[in-house]
Amino acid sequence: MTIKSDIPQIYALRERVENKFGKKLKVHSDFVELTSLIEMELRQHISETTLERVWNYSTRAYDSVSVRTLNVLSQFASNMNWDSFCEMLRKENKIESEVFNAEIIMTKDLNVGDIVRFGWLPDRICEARYLGDDKFVAEHCENSTIKDGDTFVCSQFILGKELQMNDFCQQTSVGKIYVVGREHGLTMLNILN
Repeated sequence: MTIKSDIPQIYALRERVENKFGKKLKVHSDFVELTSLIEMELRQHISETTLERVWNYSTRAYDSVSVRTLNVLSQFASNMNWDSFCEMLRKENKIESEVFNAEIIMTKDLNVGDIVRFGWLPDRICEARYLGDDKFVAEHCENSTIKDGDTFVCSQFILGKELQMNDFCQQTSVGKIYVVGREHGLTMLNILN
């Protein structure tokens, strides 16, 4: 029996396996190392190519995972079978969605040239000029990795929520994603006149 590999429970299982393993699985040698560790701990064999399919590392277009593989990974990550692991996730009661009211700035409501001022802990402040098409250029930054002249793409700023800057470009890097306010979100947000 197989299960579609794009379900949220498999994402959670991968995360738990990586936590126990002590690092993210990014290269082939990581999967080889995990295969050895599982064999040593559980006396079960899963090939590194099978693990690569679970993590979508394989170049082949696999879209399902065997229940046996999920049972072994669940046993490794949490000492239970796949069904028990899924039941545990349901009972953990971590809510991954919410409806909330918040102060928000949508780029669709901005005019080219408007400056958005935002801040986050512990003492970071950035003023970014809107260039149009959801694109901004940093004009004044304090205590931040963001430097004057850096550019990024963003469609909204929400007070109290983390800010994801897409296509973040600095002199040393291009096209990255940069997230600020990961723990406490933006602590300051306004449009300067």
